[in-house]
Amino acid sequence: MQKFNRHTIQNNETLQSIASLYGIDADALKLFHNNRCEVKDMILIGLTGQKELFLPRTAVTDKNRLVKFGPGNTLPFHPENSFQKYATAITIDNGRQRSELKYETSVRWLKTENKLHFFEIDRTSALYLNEEEVNEIADLLAYKTSKVLYPLQISTDQKGKFNAVENLSVFKERWPAVKEEVYRIFDGETVDLYCEKIEAIINEPEAIGLYLKKDYFIRTLFFGIYQRFGEEYQTGITDTFPVVDNVMEPVFEIKLETDPLKDEYNLIPLKGEGILNDERSAYDFMSGTPFSLIIDDAPEMNHDGSIILHYFLNGTTTLAESIYLECGISLEDEKKITVEIAALTEPK
Repeated sequence: MQKFNRHTIQNNETLQSIASLYGIDADALKLFHNNRCEVKDMILIGLTGQKELFLPRTAVTDKNRLVKFGPGNTLPFHPENSFQKYATAITIDNGRQRSELKYETSVRWLKTENKLHFFEIDRTSALYLNEEEVNEIADLLAYKTSKVLYPLQISTDQKGKFNAVENLSVFKERWPAVKEEVYRIFDGETVDLYCEKIEAIINEPEAIGLYLKKDYFIRTLFFGIYQRFGEEYQTGITDTFPVVDNVMEPVFEIKLETDPLKDEYNLIPLKGEGILNDERSAYDFMSGTPFSLIIDDAPEMNHDGSIILHYFLNGTTTLAESIYLECGISLEDEKKITVEIAALTEPK
């Protein structure tokens, strides 16, 4: 992110007139400039032929461009009364096979209670696999039986981070109608196996909670980016992402950075970069081990993985309008998950 602005000095401008233009203190402006310029361009008392001045990033004439942060430059999360439709593309690449899923989803805020936000998530389109609507029986069965999960209700914390699935008891009630629809379309042993698989999940609340915790759309949209960014508009977090199928997800150390200014499209840019920081080896991840098999007081950390985040938030609501997430980890081959989310309508 850009750390400062530049002002091209015009004829007859003074340090004081420039400071007044941007509504900042002249001495503060001089100090900021001198800490960033070359020695020959430093200001001692007043301007002496300098061509440009370095300005704080927040020094702009149009104050509407400033992001409205909370205390400590906390990015606010206020989803109250919001409704948004999103287009989602998820690419899964394990080095030997690459698959892309596309679908549309709606997200509706329901309520705020006990410092948690509650949302309803629904699938609003068919599922497309590698640019074609799913038509293989296995894919269709997976899609049809998964309808028992929607509409789905989840909660997030005040940082916009996914917390839990909240309507687990509803799935049992929905299942008979979904099952009847499936058997009207399909029959045979494959259908029986899929239905048994879904029944096993919905009869165990913990199992369905773990299953939905791996939903890439939910985990990306509700990653928990509404952090306290401090004076430099940067922060560091430790978080996980389900790039591999493991009860204990891989741990990443991530640096998040935002900009105090909205861009020309009235969007707030936010980006993050991080690396894997986990005791487990590639073999541990491939074998599904939730902890390292090597006991060591000072373990050598595995850094063979990375995560990249790019968010563009609505400058008025601070809700996501577009997101790009890429997470990879080295196993026998690199496994990489890419999630792209784009708003289809203006947030309401």
